[in-house]
Amino acid sequence: MLFHLLYPLRHYRALRWLNVVRYPSTRIIASTLTAMLMSFLLGPWFIRQLQSRQIGQQVRDDGPQSHLSKAGTPTMGGSLILLALVLPTLLWSDLTNGLVWLVLAVTVGYGAIGFGDDLLKLRRRNSRGLPGKLKLFGQGAIAAVALAFVFWGKGVFSPSLALRLALPFVGFERHPLRLPAWLYFVLAWFVVVGSSNAVNLTDGLDGLAIGPVIVSAGTFLFLSYAAGTVLGRNKFNVAEYLNIPFIAGAAELAVYCGAMAGAGVGFLWYNTYPASVFMGDVGSLALGGGLGMLAVLTKNEVVWVLLGGVFVLEAVSVMVQVLSFKLTGKRVFRMAPIHHHFELKGWAEPKIIVRFWIISIMLALLALATLKLR
Repeated sequence: MLFHLLYPLRHYRALRWLNVVRYPSTRIIASTLTAMLMSFLLGPWFIRQLQSRQIGQQVRDDGPQSHLSKAGTPTMGGSLILLALVLPTLLWSDLTNGLVWLVLAVTVGYGAIGFGDDLLKLRRRNSRGLPGKLKLFGQGAIAAVALAFVFWGKGVFSPSLALRLALPFVGFERHPLRLPAWLYFVLAWFVVVGSSNAVNLTDGLDGLAIGPVIVSAGTFLFLSYAAGTVLGRNKFNVAEYLNIPFIAGAAELAVYCGAMAGAGVGFLWYNTYPASVFMGDVGSLALGGGLGMLAVLTKNEVVWVLLGGVFVLEAVSVMVQVLSFKLTGKRVFRMAPIHHHFELKGWAEPKIIVRFWIISIMLALLALATLKLR
């Protein structure tokens, strides 16, 4: 909105400096700062509103005993993250860009599912919200509609690019790997839905999920900017130089990434141990879905497995635990997701959180290294 309002004013002599608004880099900084300030400034008021309405966390009685003291902590703080993510994106991005609308649609749609899930938990006063099958159906339907626009809509990907899979450590133009339409659609669907649920599973300790979300958003900021940027009068193509797919308009996704990182940092101020507020499913499902769509829209589906390794580990630990118990009657971990395993081994909660953050940063650096090691 502000982009479309301010940029035309550059024609006035006194406002020529507004020409900087046309550069994505300027608007990335603006969206990041706007989102961060919104989270910081609205956080105390938002937490008071949750407390006054008795919107408190429902804790499982079969989990770690240390979590029982967290019962009643304000939850659904993800609503603040969504506000601080969506509004700055709308303010500072080019709203004629279809990629931005696609990632926002998935983010808001998944946030709505999470909101319904959290609301049911509060009304029933237990940790059971929407039935798992219903939640998965909603996630799957939203992802399917969004991806249909990605692969068969006009102006998103060129026909020569749409079904090509980018591989890390391999130059994009050096391999002709092209998937059948149905297979690429299924892969992308699993990336979006799986990411949403993986972030949701990770959100079990104070600040555990939002830390890797911030790191992932910051990394996607660089990846999307590189994928869609042409610099200078000589039209230097960054994607061509790095031998990654060039995606027209992808630089606008960096504005969204900046807003996600900024909103996450602001929220972490109140979510860090001991948390004053939890994000709830309204935040974790939305953020995970948004990150999954970023992976698809920037052709980083495979790299996302590396970058989002913490989320992958959490999801895989649950699948391994369930499969092992069904087949052998034995558990591999003391409790899944795996962060609870370390809790029951006696690790202090802050130690688990910070170590997972460190792992996330290391994986992000490896993901960025794939840009040069080709």
